[in-house]
Amino acid sequence: MDGEAVDFGEAVPPAKPPMRDLWLITFGHALTHWYPATFYLLLPLIGSDLGLSFSQIGLIMTCQYIAGALANVPGGVLVDTVGRKGLLMAMSLFWVGFPYLLMGFAHSYLVLLSCVALVGAGNSLWHPTAIPTLARRYPERKGLALSFHGMGGNAGDAIAPLVVGSLLTILSWRQVVMLNVVPGLLMSTLLLAFLGTLRLGRQAAKQSGPADESQSLSDYMRGLRQLLRNRSLVLLSTGGAFRSMTQNALLTFLPLYLARELGYSTVAVGAGMFALQAAGFAAAPVAGHLSDRMGRRSVMTGSIAMSAATLLFMAVAGRTHAFVFFVAVLGFFLYAVRPVIQAWLMEVTPKNMAGSSIGVLFGAQSLGSSAAPLLGGLIADRFGLGATFYLLAATIVCANLLILLVPRSGTDPT
Repeated sequence: MDGEAVDFGEAVPPAKPPMRDLWLITFGHALTHWYPATFYLLLPLIGSDLGLSFSQIGLIMTCQYIAGALANVPGGVLVDTVGRKGLLMAMSLFWVGFPYLLMGFAHSYLVLLSCVALVGAGNSLWHPTAIPTLARRYPERKGLALSFHGMGGNAGDAIAPLVVGSLLTILSWRQVVMLNVVPGLLMSTLLLAFLGTLRLGRQAAKQSGPADESQSLSDYMRGLRQLLRNRSLVLLSTGGAFRSMTQNALLTFLPLYLARELGYSTVAVGAGMFALQAAGFAAAPVAGHLSDRMGRRSVMTGSIAMSAATLLFMAVAGRTHAFVFFVAVLGFFLYAVRPVIQAWLMEVTPKNMAGSSIGVLFGAQSLGSSAAPLLGGLIADRFGLGATFYLLAATIVCANLLILLVPRSGTDPT
């Protein structure tokens, strides 16, 4: 396949699904981001407690994203061949949160690496389940629905640093990670209670259309071979990998830069991370709505180009108050593209392979995320923390170039 739009027989549901489902999935997504956002803020304290170098700190995040990359494609297989989507989402959320409880008892660097690997594997199951579910249940407004889902992630990313930054003034980092498991357990229970019977199998096909039917493993393998020849999937996933390199290296080293280079307190570092995520929270519905109206390509290229320009301004601003302003501007453009690329991918791949499509996308993104923190750590050790922002600008430029190469389809505006 060369990426042209193909009609895969998607049927519009006869009745609108309840908005409750959207909000539950969105809040669940918020918590899958809450935990990593908490950990980014804890990294400077963990590094000091265990006496870690920048490279070792970067390797922690690299380990998490390698585990996620390895688990994403099997997660997509599970989603496309098994029903019970509500159960799968609840399992994913629990799997993300519980390892943080174990970290509270860890005094070994290897144990810490094992815990973050479990987090990466658990996170890999959420997106291949949640994103295709929302795209199918809200087919006419998938960009907007996925933007609300993305807003949940941004809300978790934004609120966690503020809450945890405040808790760290009265609690140790070990006490914080132990308490942090509670919201995940509560949300997993709600997902099981309200969406535990949600299926995209043959019973649900009577209401949601033939694209939602489950399939045998042999049918799935035939579809997978066709999917991996999809040029649009390859380019969007590779571009997403470079965008994730930018995002996750930024999340790893921005708290370190604010704390060590600018001398910010833990509360101030949390506020800086909040500014980054709050801007992304505001951008998500705007980008999702515009992509439904103007097309995915134009919104993607504009946002990524502005992200690259802002990163260069941050590198030039250095140790000034303008640096924090550019952090907020960067968050607006960098996070705006997440729901857009997901909606675009749902339109250029077969509906019965939606979970695997998202699995490939997030697997590629996890590979990019795994490389960036370690590479950034090596650069920071050699040239200083400020040099990492030049690396980030280069990776986001690569992402934009790949997006421009995606074949035009019937979903693009003329």
